Amino acid sequence: MIPTSLSSRQPPAWQRALQDAVTDPAELLGLLGLGPQWLEPARAAARRFPLKVPRGFVARMRRGDPRDPLLLQVLPLGAELDEVPGYLADPVRDLAAKAGPGVLHKYEGRALLVTTGACAVHCRYCFRRHFPYDDQNASREGFGPALDVIRSDTSIGEVILSGGDPLTLSERRLAMLFDGLRAIPHVRRLRLHTRLPVVLPERIDRAFLEAWADVPLQKVLVVHANHAREIDDSVRAAIAGLRATQTTVLNQAVLLRGVNDNVADLVELSETLFTAGVLPYYLHVLDRVAGAAHFDLPVERAQRLVADIATLLPGYLVPRLVREEPGAPAKTVLPPASR
Repeated sequence: MIPTSLSSRQPPAWQRALQDAVTDPAELLGLLGLGPQWLEPARAAARRFPLKVPRGFVARMRRGDPRDPLLLQVLPLGAELDEVPGYLADPVRDLAAKAGPGVLHKYEGRALLVTTGACAVHCRYCFRRHFPYDDQNASREGFGPALDVIRSDTSIGEVILSGGDPLTLSERRLAMLFDGLRAIPHVRRLRLHTRLPVVLPERIDRAFLEAWADVPLQKVLVVHANHAREIDDSVRAAIAGLRATQTTVLNQAVLLRGVNDNVADLVELSETLFTAGVLPYYLHVLDRVAGAAHFDLPVERAQRLVADIATLLPGYLVPRLVREEPGAPAKTVLPPASR
């Protein structure tokens, strides 16, 4: 019998980093040298939607700055407890688009799989922060019923993997999903939406890249960064690995009050993304989810910001300003303000 080494029994580095994520508001505040006045509101808000943030992402935050744009995306605040009319648990009506277990079919030719409820980071503005993942999760039954839905509808040419975050799934479960999709003749394109290359770049390791490269479909990977300071050398290395697998890498951002609601930050985000090999794709106005009203901005201000950045950037670096409207056949593109 060949003995198993200790290292072979250890989970991969990304899983260890995920398990070691900061989940206690007191620890997060202590790591950043912030005062006790933030603690009780953070604990109260975290009881409704828990705190979770990888330590590598915390390391990119400015110590002692309660308005750090990375911190504001993850720190629970008392404002989340305010009940604001018009901010809902399911603002984009995901549940109305259910076509099967964990399958959402909103747009012609595309189906979205809610692959898991797990994320590496709990973004406070998340439009699925109230989503019933225990019931609506394609992985609960080994993806079989979800794949049957896609197999039965030959109009579906593109499958979008979402969540939660699909890259929190193990290599084994991802391989099951990739194998199932590659066997469906009418599926020609696979799109994966993930925050992990930004907040937990260790996830883009050799095992994942080999499995991803082996997928014979056209591959699109959409990352999510809202501020240029989210992108460091480890993120750039992860993106380079993805691009080497013949993957188109795009970014979607959300326009957030106090985080990126100014021309300078939006221009820097686009420039930094493109230098890293990522094309700016969408800039979302906030989905009006309950608990996130303090991040919202008037649409007119968003349109003015996009008009202003369009004067400073080439057109291919100006993301499309979009809003998701329940029941609409596509994302609604909001034109820049007239100058």
